[in-house]
Amino acid sequence: MDEIEKLVEDLRKYNEAYREGEPIITDAEYDELVEKLRLLAPDNSFLQSVEPEKFEGKKEIKHPFPMLSTEKAYSKDDLLRFLNRIKKESEKIGIETIVFKITPKLDGLAGRDDGTILVTRGNGIAGYDITNAFDKGIIPIGGRGLGLGEIVILKSYFDENLSEYFEHPRNMVVGIIASDNLNEFAKEALQNEAVHFVPYKKLPCWEGNSEELINKIEEITEDILKKTDYPLDGMIVELTNETLKKHLGATAHHYRWQIAVKKKGDTAVTTVKKIKWQVGRTGNVTPVLEVTPTSLSGATIKNVTAHHAGLIKEQHIGIGSEIEIIRSGEVIPKLIKVITKTEDVKIPELCPSCKSELKWNNDFLKCLNIKCPSQIEQSISHWFKTLGNADWFGIKTIQKLVNQGFDSLEKIYDMKEDDFIKAGFGPGQSKNLFEAINISKNKMIEDWRFLAAFGISNLGKGESKRLLSYIKLEDILSAKIEDIQEIKHFGTITSQSIVAGILSLKPTILYMLNLGFNLERTPLISEISNIESPIKGKKIVFTGKMAHGTREEMQNQASKLGAILQTSVTSKTDFLVCGENVGASKIDKAKKAGVKIVSELDYHEIIKNF
Repeated sequence: MDEIEKLVEDLRKYNEAYREGEPIITDAEYDELVEKLRLLAPDNSFLQSVEPEKFEGKKEIKHPFPMLSTEKAYSKDDLLRFLNRIKKESEKIGIETIVFKITPKLDGLAGRDDGTILVTRGNGIAGYDITNAFDKGIIPIGGRGLGLGEIVILKSYFDENLSEYFEHPRNMVVGIIASDNLNEFAKEALQNEAVHFVPYKKLPCWEGNSEELINKIEEITEDILKKTDYPLDGMIVELTNETLKKHLGATAHHYRWQIAVKKKGDTAVTTVKKIKWQVGRTGNVTPVLEVTPTSLSGATIKNVTAHHAGLIKEQHIGIGSEIEIIRSGEVIPKLIKVITKTEDVKIPELCPSCKSELKWNNDFLKCLNIKCPSQIEQSISHWFKTLGNADWFGIKTIQKLVNQGFDSLEKIYDMKEDDFIKAGFGPGQSKNLFEAINISKNKMIEDWRFLAAFGISNLGKGESKRLLSYIKLEDILSAKIEDIQEIKHFGTITSQSIVAGILSLKPTILYMLNLGFNLERTPLISEISNIESPIKGKKIVFTGKMAHGTREEMQNQASKLGAILQTSVTSKTDFLVCGENVGASKIDKAKKAGVKIVSELDYHEIIKNF
């Protein structure tokens, strides 16, 4: 196999993994390989075709017009060549005024919504019917039937809630479309209305001539970025004149009247010094590469994420491997290329925490020992992080407690100040820890947050809140599968998983309930149905710093009055209630979506008699 054949084979493999939501390499490295192929073999058939995607079990539907890929520009020179080519072609047919439009290039799953069906891009000629995406809870921005667009998740929501669990937002989106059995993260994101189908015509845009475009591209890009809360992969520059667009036409790969302007992330080359294996709450054992410190994007990088053990095995990564890394805003940079591979690949056979035998689960290594210290530590950490009302219990403190035999919530909540001292903490810290325990019990928290903190599979914050709006917390302990299955968005498998999880943790849940936590109860749907208020059934977003009570208190009150709380503005939002210091982008987004914007005082006036 020669170099070109090998390159094409690799590109097909990388593209297939990307389309399935499990990318092996980054977008930047993939694009670099495509450009390399373009230099070596510009007429290769791979460059003339749209990279296909597959969704098993979905009906294939032909597009009324091709959904092609996009030509790429990585520099101002590339962009200038595109603009000059457009100018020459316009002169040929006597068009003097040329107007360009710039819109953000969303990094999600492309599709076409004609109002009846939603179809993926597929191979560009035909795609797959994924209309049931709307039934799952994906929000069509601007309504149905607005043509071409992209399925994406809100970037702010992903960064805050999911970046720890998913390498890229697109992975989450593809998983939602491809699977009928959604995980807890996907269901919670859908319930929070964070996953959208965004028609391209609803995106923020700039219009102007070629001179303005080339001179102000950075300024224009920065302005559009501020207005877009979705994962992006550059900007799209395209013509607005339909006659000229028709004249330019398309290749088999892309339309000749548009181009994607992309910027590669900052990269650096470093060497692997050590591979650290970390055990998560669910037992997944994942690798982190400790590398020779290197400067990248203004930061000194010492650790690089390697995602899973399958990557270490496939890419032959070990101590001494020279690697290329990229940082495009991530806290921890990503591996994009292994320059020097090694035959001395060491994959652990035993859990680094409890020494139990590890099992492979697809590309992940898993520790199945539920008494594994690291899993216990992460579970306790999850409790305090989710509860969010007690300081001092960082992971180092929790590790020390577990090491001293305080390896359950029951034992920790039974500790007195002297017990913390006996566990090796100083008098001051022991006092703080004991007070933090009492605060966590006495400071009011929502019952759904309390339930979610136990870390039961398929029962995250969103699911807990929905569940408790139908079944009281105490009654959940005896709920049957069919009780949960009757509630919208809870299928058979999910209900079985929740009941099994509650049963396994029932003694702990009962123990914690008997400690008398100060719980803010979720109003039952059956009770809310009898409420009459001006905000009943209204979808409301609270934002900014509130002067009369906290935002959380206002949300709880609104919920009791029958309002539907949202975490971000969508086309379905009724009210955006603003306190102080609200960002202009959020206000602009609300205005464009036709959402009514009210001040905190105006809101209190609306509900003053309730």
